[in-house]
Amino acid sequence: MAKESSFDIVSNVDVQEVSNAHQQAVRELTQRYDLKQTGATIEFSKKDETLTVSAPSEFVCGQVRDVLTSKLAKRQIDLAALRWGKVEPAAGASVRQRAVLVQGIDTDIAKRIAKDIRDLKLKCRPSVEGDKLRVSSPSRDVLQQVIAAVREGDYGQPLQFVNYR
Repeated sequence: MAKESSFDIVSNVDVQEVSNAHQQAVRELTQRYDLKQTGATIEFSKKDETLTVSAPSEFVCGQVRDVLTSKLAKRQIDLAALRWGKVEPAAGASVRQRAVLVQGIDTDIAKRIAKDIRDLKLKCRPSVEGDKLRVSSPSRDVLQQVIAAVREGDYGQPLQFVNYR
């Protein structure tokens, strides 16, 4: 019998790269002429994996968010990995907006991906294992087809394919 080949579908964000992008964005806030004296801040909590943008107005909040997203994009962090909340009023007529990093695949999304893989009618077995999805098959060619099909789908978060063996 042929050896089973498999790979895992995961959704992970490198927290250290996000921290580095955060530090670069904070540095740019202190140096950019149009944002220097606004009092806008960006905070990053590694423990909660959240980014918080505080600014005196919604316009400045949007500009600070653009600076942050550009630094994240330069460090190859997929912006779909951030779930931005609503702009909330904060103390002193300022506004605040939070973004949460998406780590792991939600159970509902994992089930949807598994269903899409089964609908391909290929000889493979997708199985949900916690916050990842394992796909196994005797044929590596089938696994390559599954990877191509999942890449084409839009699941609202970045997906990586790891442990291909």
